[in-house]
Amino acid sequence: MRQRIVIIEDEKDILDLVRYNFRKEGFQVESFTNGRNGLEYVRQNSPDLLLLDIMLPDLDGMEICKRLRADDRLNEMPIIFLTAKGEEVDRVVGLEIGADDYVVKPFSPRELVARVKAVLRRRDQAIGKAEVVEVPGLRLDSRSREVTVRGRAITLSALEFKLLHFLALQPKRVFSREQLLDNVWGRDRFVTPRTVDVHVRRLREKIEAQGAAPRYIQTVRGSGYRFSPGSDAAGDSEG
Repeated sequence: MRQRIVIIEDEKDILDLVRYNFRKEGFQVESFTNGRNGLEYVRQNSPDLLLLDIMLPDLDGMEICKRLRADDRLNEMPIIFLTAKGEEVDRVVGLEIGADDYVVKPFSPRELVARVKAVLRRRDQAIGKAEVVEVPGLRLDSRSREVTVRGRAITLSALEFKLLHFLALQPKRVFSREQLLDNVWGRDRFVTPRTVDVHVRRLREKIEAQGAAPRYIQTVRGSGYRFSPGSDAAGDSEG
């Protein structure tokens, strides 16, 4: 699985150094020198982790962090601050508003990579503990691979279960088709992004009420899919 990180940093030398080291470690990296553009990309693409400078010229990192923590889809996405502000009060404020870690410049690229891997590992361990996912009308048990919809047991293929379980573990987070292929099908896949649409359609046929707008697996136009734990249905463009 190739994990995706976004870097928002306005110092080009630091940005180039960080981007190079993470790509060398096998991460997929997108980078921005502008806070507003970076924030918009994160909102549309839901990366695995954000490396965020605090002192940006347009929209500072503290404000970006606050906005992401107020977003139901992204409030659990790991955020690590990169900053020259190394005073204790700055660290405390950064962690209090929701950062997962705080790295002071100048820093060792190897240490930064290690910290990112540690944060992602803690997140994955927390997700892995959720063996049973239960929302109104739907229950998934990863131990027995049993799925119950409105009190009725249904049968899913191994891939269908993996896709549903992956989405259900991170409700309201939007995943692109490429992200789903990387996380569910894996890196050694020989399928196209449209394969995701086929499996989503099959899943919907099994878990959604006939004739109703999708309740659980919702299409986010232009972005991908998300799992909704509630009864709200989003507009769907692919049926």
